[in-house]
Amino acid sequence: MKLHYSEILLFSLLLNILEHNKTKPYNTTHTSTTTSRVLIECNIYMPNYDNDPDMNSVKENFHKQTEQRFHENDKRMIKNRQKCKEKCDKEIQKIIVKDKIKKSLAEKVEKGCLKCGCGLGGVATSVGVLGTAVVNEMKRTAMFAAIDAAIVQGAAEGSAQGAAAGINTLIQGINTEFGVESIAEKALTSYITAQNYNNVSVISGYIYNEYKFSLCNSIRPLTVPEKSICTFMSRKTLVQWGSVSELDVIKTSVKPIIESAEKVAADATKTTTERVVLSLTAKNTGEVNATYAIYQNAIIASVTAILIIVLVMVMIYLILRYRRKKRMNKKLQYTKLLKQ
Repeated sequence: MKLHYSEILLFSLLLNILEHNKTKPYNTTHTSTTTSRVLIECNIYMPNYDNDPDMNSVKENFHKQTEQRFHENDKRMIKNRQKCKEKCDKEIQKIIVKDKIKKSLAEKVEKGCLKCGCGLGGVATSVGVLGTAVVNEMKRTAMFAAIDAAIVQGAAEGSAQGAAAGINTLIQGINTEFGVESIAEKALTSYITAQNYNNVSVISGYIYNEYKFSLCNSIRPLTVPEKSICTFMSRKTLVQWGSVSELDVIKTSVKPIIESAEKVAADATKTTTERVVLSLTAKNTGEVNATYAIYQNAIIASVTAILIIVLVMVMIYLILRYRRKKRMNKKLQYTKLLKQ
């Protein structure tokens, strides 16, 4: 008799037990009356399982459980996908907000740099144009003032030098004409000044007083020489017969001397004034040029510094703009990739 262990152990093993057993002739062959329900790989598709209710129940149960597990897995996957999507959406929102903040900040910085550059450019233009115009106008005014001051100072010094030259000429003329070196034993410079050296009456009066002080008409010893003014007056009165005023004689002689002194004084005044005016004009204009050269250098330095700042601002603006455009291009590329 052959028994299959596959019905019990799920694998086939032939056992030749009780076959040709001559010692036990009473043994008979056993015929199985039950149908095995064990699933065997080689027998799973046999027709005898199709009509078996238990087998169909097992198969339906298996299909239900499998389908239920698939549904649960699908739900779990959908839930996980939803969570991942929500998480991704949150991250995307954060990235968008952060990108907006960066974009807004970059735009503000760009606009600030551009406005600052434009403003400083306008300031540089104003300083360069208006500052130079103002400095030039101030320099022009200062030049006129310096020239006027030189003219005034030259005129004053020329007048003083002319008066001094006129006084010297007058004193020399009085010494030559009248022989008078002092009046009342005082030098002529004590009486003759810049205010009266060209006054005929005053000068004549001084000489007439000296003539009276000399006592020319009085009796003197033979050993005392006659003064020059006495000799001059005696000669002049003898030439002019009749009653002649001594003061008029002196005035007539003083007048040409004063005219000569005035001419010398005018020439000296003109020469001195021109010389002093030229000298002071050169000096004053040099000082004005030196002073306003400092202002011009300061303006040039200020404009240069402002222009450098403007260039830096423009460079920062261009760099930030380039970086923003580059970032936007990358973002567009990422968006295209995500859409694909």
